[in-house]
Amino acid sequence: MSKTDVRHPSRSGLTRRGLLGAGGALAVGALISACGGGGGDKGGAASSGGGAWTFTDDRGTKIELKARPKRVVGYVGTAAALYDFGVDRQLVGVFGPTKLKDGRPDPQAGNLPVDRLEIIGNAFGEFNIEKYAALRPELLVDNMFVENELFYVPLESKDKIYALAPSVAVSTGAVALPKPIERTAALAGALGADLKSAKVTAAKDRFEKAAASLRAAAAANKSLKVLAASASPDLFYASSPNKNTDLIYFKELGVELIVPEKPGQNGYFEELSWENAGKYRADVIMLDSRTQALQPKDLGGKPSWKDLPAVKAGQVVPWQPEPRFSYEGCAPLLEALAASIKSAKKTG
Repeated sequence: MSKTDVRHPSRSGLTRRGLLGAGGALAVGALISACGGGGGDKGGAASSGGGAWTFTDDRGTKIELKARPKRVVGYVGTAAALYDFGVDRQLVGVFGPTKLKDGRPDPQAGNLPVDRLEIIGNAFGEFNIEKYAALRPELLVDNMFVENELFYVPLESKDKIYALAPSVAVSTGAVALPKPIERTAALAGALGADLKSAKVTAAKDRFEKAAASLRAAAAANKSLKVLAASASPDLFYASSPNKNTDLIYFKELGVELIVPEKPGQNGYFEELSWENAGKYRADVIMLDSRTQALQPKDLGGKPSWKDLPAVKAGQVVPWQPEPRFSYEGCAPLLEALAASIKSAKKTG
């Protein structure tokens, strides 16, 4: 990975490496019914008995197995979301940002028991096919920000990887946030998770309350301009609320997000030189908080950063451009943004 590639979900437009990237959630009961019967309708899965297992993913690919898969390997974000919904012992391996340099779990690993899982790659471009094969995978699960491309699966070795096990893709680009959560829940249900559990229903209730809180905060602060961005040593990235799944949803809830004028290929973000970082005047900056992106403490040497109105006003808030697509993973993000918008002031 280059120094300028900070794995921005909204920066997947130029290359796959650069990607990542109001509507309500379906009722849990509806998800159960979507997962429960056999059928070939989109997202349908066979019954959880000892019979055949099917699931149609967001590429339109229908996976058909003799039995429900018991050995699942996944992109860390996908696996973490499935874990939140109750998929546990089926998960045997992960790839993507899983552990920090000091050995602690990466925030993107969520609640995953990372020490129990085989890590077959911890950064972009890392995917140990030998380790993957040794896990005897029955299913590969992943997020899909760009059509027909599984996130963090190296393009140069994808054919070898796909030959070892069928794969399921959850569409996580250019759709509003509730959709990938619903689809991840549907997959979790198909894998045997109890979507009626107290934990899942409580998380869904918290998510819905958080969405209502964000809608109220946005309505009370209608004139507030918000920019979602990411920082690298050479570039400042302005992210588009027309492509990033969380930003699409925030916009639907009434947040006044700035739309970049010239997003690159695939439309996820606009690249700005640091000299032009002030192109869009924002009252609040949501700054990519992932470990691979530069943080405010890293940007003190860039005068253009210090001159931004939101920075001067102390209105820079953390942003997770690649949310964990579960109610449990996303509710705190909505709550934090609602609190930030509620307390923020116009900068001019």
